[in-house]
Amino acid sequence: INYEQPRGLNQSVIAGLLSCGWVTKHQNILITGPCGSGKTYLACALAHTAILKGHSAKYYRLSRLLMELSQHKADGSYSKALKQLAKYDILILDDWGLEPLKAAQRNDLMEIMDDRHQLTSTIMLSQLPTEEWYQTIGDNTLADAILDRLMHNAHRLKLKGESMRKVTSELTENEHLG
Repeated sequence: INYEQPRGLNQSVIAGLLSCGWVTKHQNILITGPCGSGKTYLACALAHTAILKGHSAKYYRLSRLLMELSQHKADGSYSKALKQLAKYDILILDDWGLEPLKAAQRNDLMEIMDDRHQLTSTIMLSQLPTEEWYQTIGDNTLADAILDRLMHNAHRLKLKGESMRKVTSELTENEHLG
């Protein structure tokens, strides 16, 4: 994990998370920040460390997961898919809030969060600050229920700064020039 770039990462907080106590306590992690700030990389690094310590993890872009669940409904394997999602010690959901949720998607997300609540851990990644998550759900009752299950026991990391992709490409260019 690169701490040299000013992204708002606190080394002691990350070190604590890398101990994986949050997984055994069934806590969640919410990582927000601009595009390219390293949200996905950080989430995968935390999950990788947890896997090395014997935990299971699965990564999804939220839109693809919701699309898969829609297909599972159509072929009759929806319950089985939800049960499988509930088994992972860590579920990473990337790109939360890129577009408003449709009614069926809200219900799917509620099922996932309800099955995982206080039993497993979820890492949610978004470019939106957590204060704006409520609006992307679209239904006040479901928003309350989903966000309560997700946020009440969550570690929150707010990344900032320039895109790490841009920083990395500038480093590569300078290496080629030098």
